[in-house]
Amino acid sequence: MTEQAEQIRAQVREKYGAIARKEMCGRGSSCGCESAPDGVDMIGAAYKSVEGYVADADLGLGCGLPTEHAGIRTGDTVLDLGAGAGIDAFVARRVVGEEGQVYGVDMTPDMVAKARANAEKLEYRNVEFRLGEIEHLPFERDSIDVVISNCVLNLVPNKARNFAEMFRVLRPGAHFCVSDIVASAPLPDGIREATALYVGCVAGAEPEAHYLDIIRDAGFRDVRIVKSRRIDLPDDVLTGILAADDIAAARESDLHVKSVTVVGVKPAS
Repeated sequence: MTEQAEQIRAQVREKYGAIARKEMCGRGSSCGCESAPDGVDMIGAAYKSVEGYVADADLGLGCGLPTEHAGIRTGDTVLDLGAGAGIDAFVARRVVGEEGQVYGVDMTPDMVAKARANAEKLEYRNVEFRLGEIEHLPFERDSIDVVISNCVLNLVPNKARNFAEMFRVLRPGAHFCVSDIVASAPLPDGIREATALYVGCVAGAEPEAHYLDIIRDAGFRDVRIVKSRRIDLPDDVLTGILAADDIAAARESDLHVKSVTVVGVKPAS
């Protein structure tokens, strides 16, 4: 792992650990809390009308609703990557029922502790949260029916490794559904080098076409975007990171980011 990647990982762990401890902020901000500036709304979907919603698990960190398009069925084994306090895992748990199993994995100890506390309070026995990195998943090959994730994969420096791990743990014929942030074109170096924005889900955004290519290169088929929402970055977010001429060029080229929900299938053979 490069020094820069390790710095990003440490920054992400520190920031999200603080969110879990409520030292930084509470519910209602998005994708990295104070790192997502005012006027940049990443979530775009309201959880409160969704069955299985658990208020204590909702830290406002998502950018979509992957369970909506995940095709989860009763009895499935579901894995939530970057599970946070457990909001998507608990929504998935309602669908799989008592016959199914839901796992969540997160690299932040405080998040895992918070998710486990929420599950214990709800007396859920078929929801388990594990500490681990999503580039090195603590699960056996061909053991998962559905992988979900919400606004997390853009935070991973090695996205190819992450999708390869998703492919490894999914059963043949199984599928994934992730909500994530992508860009319309390569982002300027100033944004990519800003770690705070990386934690806020902006600087880690790959160009949409390249993002989908990474997934296909991992071996997935039928990869497609099922939901997309444009997110414009206000000038006051970019000021201080980019020069005025660079901001003007970005506007002229219509550079922007999107919240997308992507699905794909691991071939049956």
